[in-house]
This record gives sequence, structure tokens and C-alpha cells, in this order.
Amino acid sequence: MQEVKKWTLQIGGRDLVIETGMLAKQANGSVRVSYGDTVVLATATMSRGASFVSGYFPLMVDYEERFYASGKIKGSRFVKREGRPTDEAVLTGRLVDRTIRPLFDMRMRNDVQVVVTVLSIDQENDPDIVAIVAASTALHLSDIPWSGPVAAVRVGMNGEGFILNPIQSEREESILDLAISGTKNKINMVEAGAKEVSEEKVVEAFAFGQQAIEKIVDFVEGIRLEAGKEKATPIMVSWEEDFEKSIRSILEEKEYEDALYSQEEKAKKYERLSMIRDAVFTFVKESVPEENRGKMKEAAEIIIDTVADELVHKNVLEQELRPDHRTLTQLRPINCQAGVLPRTHGTGLFTRGETQVLSVATLGAPGMEQLIDTMEETDVKKRYMHHYNFPAFSVGEVRPMRGPGRREIGHGALAERAIEPLIPSKENFPYAIRVVSEVLESNGSSSMASVCGSTLALMDAGVPIKAPASGIAMGIIIDTQNKESNAPAFKVLTDIQGLEDHFGDMDFKVAGTREGVTALQMDVKVDGVNTEMLAAVLKQSHVNRLEILDMIEALLSGPRKEMSPYAPRIITIHINPEKIRDVIGPGGKVINQIIDETGVEIDIEDDGLVFITSTDEISAKKAEEWVRNITREVRAGEVFQGQVKRIMNFGAFVEILPGQEGLVHISELSDRRVERVEDVVNVGDMVSVKVKEIDKQGRINLTMKDVPKVA
Repeated sequence: MQEVKKWTLQIGGRDLVIETGMLAKQANGSVRVSYGDTVVLATATMSRGASFVSGYFPLMVDYEERFYASGKIKGSRFVKREGRPTDEAVLTGRLVDRTIRPLFDMRMRNDVQVVVTVLSIDQENDPDIVAIVAASTALHLSDIPWSGPVAAVRVGMNGEGFILNPIQSEREESILDLAISGTKNKINMVEAGAKEVSEEKVVEAFAFGQQAIEKIVDFVEGIRLEAGKEKATPIMVSWEEDFEKSIRSILEEKEYEDALYSQEEKAKKYERLSMIRDAVFTFVKESVPEENRGKMKEAAEIIIDTVADELVHKNVLEQELRPDHRTLTQLRPINCQAGVLPRTHGTGLFTRGETQVLSVATLGAPGMEQLIDTMEETDVKKRYMHHYNFPAFSVGEVRPMRGPGRREIGHGALAERAIEPLIPSKENFPYAIRVVSEVLESNGSSSMASVCGSTLALMDAGVPIKAPASGIAMGIIIDTQNKESNAPAFKVLTDIQGLEDHFGDMDFKVAGTREGVTALQMDVKVDGVNTEMLAAVLKQSHVNRLEILDMIEALLSGPRKEMSPYAPRIITIHINPEKIRDVIGPGGKVINQIIDETGVEIDIEDDGLVFITSTDEISAKKAEEWVRNITREVRAGEVFQGQVKRIMNFGAFVEILPGQEGLVHISELSDRRVERVEDVVNVGDMVSVKVKEIDKQGRINLTMKDVPKVA
């Protein structure tokens, strides 16, 4: 029986507890990590043999939500087990993956799988940060070769300053929600949403978070000294020096650098590069024994990418030369269009270089809000939704059309996070809003193009957003050869395209308005970057973001004053909450009758707010009048034209408003004595009545004496 060990660190005012030796002992590494009453199990496993999939390092990261963790039984009546991962689970899995992946040797070919399973959740401490710490610790204590550890924290911000690992209620009030991870002295992953926070404050938040990360990393390093395993020898893609020399000579002979730096359009450049790669693979086929060809082809691919990486770094650092010959701070050509589709509610077409995104906005009734029911949240409604599609044709490829993958979900969430703080309140603009961004061409930063296209689409739809937003993808090239320097030389790249993303050291996406940042996302190809680098990137991104906003505002200076004629109109009225049941009626009879006869949609909030949605103004007005009449509170002295509904021996009941009846006592039917009610009125008669009084029980007493006829 393996000894159970436990270590505790105070961080953010709570105990971070790491345990080994109790759970999942057959994995290469496993830990149980608790923060508050949020508990996750992380396991790291490595195959003994080489992966069947070649061409890249085979790392799988799975984040598993379990509804029992929050005491829920969820699902349909027939299926109660967890299904495909929720979007939230996919996004958390991406956070873990983007944090740990750069610290592996990409030449490894053992399958590695990291699984994080949420066992308990306290609704205060979010499991995503705990998941990153747990995954890192499981890897670090295992025998899997890895250059960790890393750690992660969340940084919030209010009027009093920064908050380390804010609890859920603090996050809701925070103007910054920053998830940051990294090594002891570098940052390698950033994910953030913000309410127009300045770049300077963001840099301060990075430094604040880095201090806590350093503390956790030291903590995990100490645990490894006690409980860590000796690292195993992995299966690596390897080659002889002469083989590499031959590949490099072919690349030189075929003018690989010239092809890489040609100013041709993407398709022609990639075709030329592909032909050079084919020449290399022909050499491998002709010079390598058949049983080793697959392995050596992989080696050749790594050498080709290494040469390209060296060229990009050398040319940027020494000459400030980029693959498309732009200056370091130069944007690609930008074109903005709006209103390009005839029947949609709002459209924006944003083109930047060879990246093109069509964003389409649709406005709907409040009842079209998305209901979120996850492990962490129950019955939460989302008014603003952004979805992102990345079809294969956008990069000139052939691929089956499937449902959204991790990329689509991640990029859609990033663009949604960038725009969400700018959406007007429900009181001021009660619509449910959905924007879909269709990537039509891609050569770098389609997610940030989605932010720009969505801004155009929303303004074209007449949505009164707080301010237009734009987004830019920034890169960095670091002098990685200078191992001795504590502050290596680096160059910041504006508006990176595909090659610079692939061979550069960082992809940093920044979105925001003129006033500040609304969303961030960063991942790296190296072990991390320091705050000096991040400050330089954010400073330059601010300049470029304003350039793009100038172009957006040159087309649309603000939201259109009038919405599309095809967009629904919403009439908002407020009724006494006690009258809601009257509008709905028994079993929904009344509200369904209104909807059936007018064709509108009706949504009612618990506080008495009623939304009537229709594309036909006449129908909407009819429904509004109907609801107002049902909920109108009658006053003494008012005169109505009503219909006799029932006759009793003592009087007649007259409907004066929909669903509201009053009694005309037999003595109030006429100035003369009445023997029988039927002598004056019959069921179905239309009569003029006046409200005589409303008694203490709320009953309406009517009279027909001396009542002027209602027209």
C-alpha cells in the first residue's frame, strides 16, 4: 500500500492541498488537489511504445466534469450520464493544454494523456485554476519527461486593487477576470475578460499574479523532492548529423528562404514551399531503407520547420524582415463593409490581408436567451451569444463538415468575451442577441477579425453598444540563442499571419475599445515570456487597435439609428407582479390565446416586466392593449362598455376588461324597480356601466343608473 502524503500551502487566503498515494496509483503520476471544497483529480499517463499517429507530439488533455461534484442529477428523462463535454469543459481543457504543452520536447513520440476530473465543487473556487495546478503537479511528480512545473492563479480587480483567486461573488463584481499561468519567472498562458481596463493595469495584474505563481511553483518543487519519480527515457525522433546536413543543403539549393520570404499570395507561397518539401521527401524515399522511411520523414519535417524557425528569428532580430516584408508595426491591408446581406438584421464583413470574416447579427425575443445549466451553473441566462465557424475551405483544404471543435469553441468564446461588456443592459435593449462569425479566408488571427466583424454587424443591426471594439494578434520573436542573458533581445510583431504564428514564439490576442482592454488570450511556443515583453506587446497593440477602430468608425461612426425592417420590435410594459397569473391564465389559456390571435411572442419576468415581440407593429399594439386591459386596475367612477357574461337572481355579471368582471346588482340595473334581471339584460348584451365601488375584498360593484353610453 502506497503511503498517502499531504502538503498544504496558504494562497489567496485559502489552503491549497495536494495529496498523493490515495487515488489512481496505476497512472504514471496522480494527485488530488483541493482548494476550499473544490477538489480535482489529475492523472498523467505515458505509453511505453511510440504513438501510431506521426507528425507531431501526441499529447491529449481531457477535462472531465462530473455533475455529482455539485450534487446534481442532470439530463433527459432517459439519459442521466454525462455526455459530450460542455463548452465550459472544452475551454478549461484548452487552458490546461496551452499551459503544459510548450514545456514538452516536441520530438517525443510517446502518447501522453493528462486527465483532470472534477470530484467536488464548492461554487466559490473555480476548478479551472485548480485543474492547471493539478495537471502540472501530476506531470512533475511522474516519470514523464517534462520541463515543468507551472502554476496558475486568477487575478480580479475592484476599486481597492487586485484580488488573488477571487471567489465567485468577487468575480461577478470584478472589472478584470484574468487567468494566468507560467513557470517560476515566466508567463506562458493568459486568458482574460475585462471591462475596458487599461494596458498599464493589465501589466500590473501580470506582475501581481506572477508573484503567487512563483510561490506555488516552489511549493510543487518541494513536493517533487519528497515524492517525485525518476524521469523515464522517452521515444524521440532522432537523426544523424549527416542526414540533417543533406536536408539543409536541399533547402538551400531549392531556395527555401526565398520561397519563405516571397511576397506572393498565400496559396502560391504555400504551393512553392510544398514543392520544396516534396523534394526533401523524395530524397528521404530514395536514400533511406523502406523500414525507416516513416521515422526519417518525420525527422525531415522537424528539420524543415527548424530551418524556417531559424530564418524567421534571424531575419526579424537582425534585419526586422518579416515573411511578407511588412514593417514590425505595420497592419495588413484592411477593408470594412456593413449591411452586405439583404434580409439579415445586421452584417459586418471584415478583411485583413488574407483573413476574411463575415459576422451576422440576429435579434430575438427575450425568450430566445440561452439557458445555461452546467456543473457549475444552474438556470443562468445568456443574452449575448457569439458563435464561430471555421470551414476547411477557408484555408484551401478538403475536410468533412463536423460540429464545432475545440478551436471553434475557444475562438467563439474569446470574441464573445471581447464584446460582452459593451452590450447594452436588458432594460435599455431587451433583445436576445446572437452573432455568428463565418471565417471565409484565414491567414492568421481570424478570432480577432471576428471581433471587428461582430462590432460592424452589431452597429449595422442598430444595437446601441457602449463603444466599438477591435482586435489584433501580436507576436514576438525572442533571441533564444542567447542563453546567458537574463533579459534576451526580442522584437514585437504587429498583426501576425500564419507563418509568424507557427514559427514565432508567441500568439497574443488583444481586443478592446479606445478606453481599454476587454479580452486577452496568449499562448507561447517557448517556455514563457516576462512582463517586460508583455508590456511592450500591449503598448504596441494599443496603437494598432486604435488604427483599426479608425477604419471601423470611418464606415460606421456608431450604431444605426433604425433597425432592419426585418428585425422584430419589442414593446416593454410593466405590470403589477400580482397580475402575472391573470395574463397567463389557468394552464396558460389566456397568454396562449393572445399569442395565437396576434402572432406575437410574449415573455414575462418575475418582477412584472412584460416583453411583446413581433415584426408586425399592428399585432404588437393589439397584444399590448390586450395585456394592459387584463392588468389594468379599475377605479371607482370609470365608465366601461361591457358584455353581460352571467345572470343570477340578484344581478348580472358584466365583463368590463378581459378577465375582469363586475356585478350589477338588480337594484342598480335601472332607475325603476326591476322584478327580474332578464327584464333589463340578457347574456351577451353589450351595456354601459360605471364602477360604483371596489369593496375590501377587491370585488367590483357596477351600476347602470345614469350612465352615459360609451361609443
